[in-house]
Amino acid sequence: MREAVFLRQNADKWRLYETEPVKDPDELAARFIELTDDLSFARTFYPESPTTQYLNELTGKLHQAIYKNKKERTGRFGQFWRRELPLLVARSHRQLAWALICFLIATGIGALSAAYDDTFVRVILGDQYVNQTLRNIERGDPMAVYKSAGETSMFLFITANNIFVALRTFAMGVLLSFGTAYALFTNGLMLGAFQYFFVAKGLGIQSALTIWIHGTLEISAIVLAGGAGFVMGNSILFPGTFSRTESFRRGARDGLKLAIGLVPIFVVAGFLEGFVTRHTEMPLGASLLIIGGSFCFIFWYFILYPIRVQRLAASS
Repeated sequence: MREAVFLRQNADKWRLYETEPVKDPDELAARFIELTDDLSFARTFYPESPTTQYLNELTGKLHQAIYKNKKERTGRFGQFWRRELPLLVARSHRQLAWALICFLIATGIGALSAAYDDTFVRVILGDQYVNQTLRNIERGDPMAVYKSAGETSMFLFITANNIFVALRTFAMGVLLSFGTAYALFTNGLMLGAFQYFFVAKGLGIQSALTIWIHGTLEISAIVLAGGAGFVMGNSILFPGTFSRTESFRRGARDGLKLAIGLVPIFVVAGFLEGFVTRHTEMPLGASLLIIGGSFCFIFWYFILYPIRVQRLAASS
């Protein structure tokens, strides 16, 4: 669109916004949104134009009008978990679903590869881990690897490592989402080969009841971190009405919020792996309670609750 046409279509609206202030917060917010859209368009197609400078100043004035008398709400931390993060999750359900699909496909490929190639598990998990686990199986304690370190040191190491893996999975989204897809694929391959290794030894149920005590939260959070990476990566690929730079800024901000929101889950998963998983002799009911409770939490907080919060926000 030529700049002259853009001016002719919007000049009266901008003049109205500049000369006739309003007190209604909804109207003020609607004007601000319209102006930010116009500003993004102008920055994309007329970056050095006086029109862009004018819109930047006018948008800044409306921003000040909205926030100059805004009181900081108490309970900001709680508000993030009760409303802000769930709304962000609801808007990102499509990206989260693609992350889950990518991970599940990779897990299936990993399991099939391990089933048809005896050496695949060693390639993925390493000879040292496989040999150590085989020795543990011979001694009658196949899950002994979870008892190989002190509780506190294991908790700290596992938590830090899982947070690093999740943040790396998110950050690789900057490679147009392909980096995140690669990270999810490699983690899925590892999980599929790892789980099939125990199935092939006749220890499928026993391993699942042990590993998924912490794995339910841990694996879910890694998939969710992948969804956060897709949010950032897709903002570059599909900027919509925003400039690519502005779209990326928004996508990176939203993706980072999602990734940071997973940190408490990794802390709990690390605690379970360091202090609980090592008790392989625990009753069946206790294992099922932890695994089922973890799954229910993930399903509720990242699927059901965000939908409910989004509907309430729309209705209000």
